[in-house]
Amino acid sequence: MTTQLRAVVTGASSGIGAATVRALRASGWSVLAVARRADRLEALAAETGCEPCVADVTDPDDVARVVRAAGPTLNALVNNAGGALGAETVDAARIEDWATMFEVNTLGALRLTQALLPALRASGRGDVLFLTSTAAMVTYPGGAGYSAAKHAEGALARTLRLELVGEPIRVIEIAPGMVKTEEFALNRNRGDAAKAAAVYAGVREPLTAQDVAGCIDWALNLPHHVNIDLLVVRPRAQAAQHLVARDNA
Repeated sequence: MTTQLRAVVTGASSGIGAATVRALRASGWSVLAVARRADRLEALAAETGCEPCVADVTDPDDVARVVRAAGPTLNALVNNAGGALGAETVDAARIEDWATMFEVNTLGALRLTQALLPALRASGRGDVLFLTSTAAMVTYPGGAGYSAAKHAEGALARTLRLELVGEPIRVIEIAPGMVKTEEFALNRNRGDAAKAAAVYAGVREPLTAQDVAGCIDWALNLPHHVNIDLLVVRPRAQAAQHLVARDNA
């Protein structure tokens, strides 16, 4: 009998995280879904059969709870928890927003990775997947804080791969471009629905959470000797960070 593979997915209450839980469950994985919102996790568990774990990746005590819930062996950690706050220029940036973005995107991923590496090693077939962004490679006006946090998370992924070479652990980075989800742009624009909608205005078929989750599922289910170092995925309408085709533009 084939042993069921087991994954931890952070930021699982919505968007790419929730879509990843659905995709991995559909391909046969056991999934521990981690997020702060208990009601959403409970609904996702009822839908998919995942195990919910209410936790904040910036809280060391919560991280310890994730480790206990994950168990002694683990096959994959999907570091998806993250997000952007604000679109101000550097001279108007809020220091507290930058601190929050680093805590969640970068240090949250670091905390979970450190805490779960023993279980990933114990499985003999471990993966650490970082969901970064094209902002981890190219910056843009109004995006310095988010880009800096994602650059740092990307550096974490690329350094970890060097440090773990020879061990049975893959380090995978997936960097999406424009993804339209229910909350990302809304949270970034502090709840301003009009500004959030303007991000995607006129763009034909931006990526969906399901598109990115499909990439994550594919990368994790490849034969374990195959490592996807970096997968950059954008909608066809986006040629570069600053160049997006828009109808009537």
